[in-house]
Amino acid sequence: MDERLPPLTALRAFDAAARHMSFQRAAAELNVTPAALSFQIKSLEEHFGAPLFNRLNRAVELTEAGQVLAPGTSEGFAALTAAWRAARRSVEANVLTVTAGPAFTAKWLAPRMYAFAQDHPDIELRFTAGLRMMDLTKDEVDVAIRFGYGPDDGLFSQPLEPEWLTPVMLPEFARRYSTPEDLLKAPLIHNSSDDFLSPPCDWPAWFRAVGIDNAPRISSSFSQPDHALDAALSGAGVVLGRRAFVVKYLADGRLVAPFKIALGTAAKFRFLCRLGQEDRPEIAAFREWILAEMAKTASCATDMTIVPTDGLA
Repeated sequence: MDERLPPLTALRAFDAAARHMSFQRAAAELNVTPAALSFQIKSLEEHFGAPLFNRLNRAVELTEAGQVLAPGTSEGFAALTAAWRAARRSVEANVLTVTAGPAFTAKWLAPRMYAFAQDHPDIELRFTAGLRMMDLTKDEVDVAIRFGYGPDDGLFSQPLEPEWLTPVMLPEFARRYSTPEDLLKAPLIHNSSDDFLSPPCDWPAWFRAVGIDNAPRISSSFSQPDHALDAALSGAGVVLGRRAFVVKYLADGRLVAPFKIALGTAAKFRFLCRLGQEDRPEIAAFREWILAEMAKTASCATDMTIVPTDGLA
């Protein structure tokens, strides 16, 4: 049997057909005709010296030899793709691709990007806003900012500032609802994206933290934290705001947090990148900048009592 490797195009045709179990769908993926794909696989079988597919009436199936070959070709093309993408990134050393959730991108990153650009004019930032947990190699992403508990297996993970939630509102609302009991009468805004937090960090938990067991009435609910925060900024009500999203508005006085009681959570924003890439100059500069920006707002919690939610359920 010939030990030389067959042409790459023939192996790619085999890999696509083995994944789809269809010559027609494999041909569509590779943008060739079914006849051309069938020819490539036939030439591969001649090179190999035995069939790799059983041709059935309206389908194909792998022979025993095909089943042995398929995992290796799949892994081989995945490795080639990863190496190609890594090589492309190496010649774009000044480009940093960052993915973060839509709310963090809009409420935290975007307002601060001018400062980063001034300090690092040689780094071009590219943002991808989304909540999908991306593969940092396959998706050509350098850095991910994610909120939650992890785990972050196989990645460099740097926790950012601890998160807490407290009622925030317009200054005129604070004058109208001056006590936690008064707040029961206020239009309360719920952010359902925090419903995954365990123990819960919601309005019932906050009222229990201040000694009130009455069930609060929710006026409106939003699936995204930035939408809930925008509603509070427009005067639609009071939101249980998360630290990362509200500190800017507390600092400029557009919102106030009058009660100084916050719910603590073990969930955190984490700075993620591939292991071994954390000291790459562009990634290290971006990480140090985020940590420094976070530290600037740490003082907003100095007079805040952070209540663990473990005993509030």
